[in-house]
Amino acid sequence: MPSEILAVITMDRERIAGGAPIFFCADHQEMQQIAFTLEKILDGMVHEVTADSLIIVRHK
Repeated sequence: MPSEILAVITMDRERIAGGAPIFFCADHQEMQQIAFTLEKILDGMVHEVTADSLIIVRHK
């Protein structure tokens, strides 16, 4: 079974689009807080894509 991207957390409004829910943040602290909370709620893992973007993935 393939992995699934559950959410994107980013500070970069210009470069992010897609089918997963996107959470826009003002700074790195807010980005980390949202990622930590969503990781627990969605039962996924956070992965850093760039310094300004994280994804939450459920590995199957």
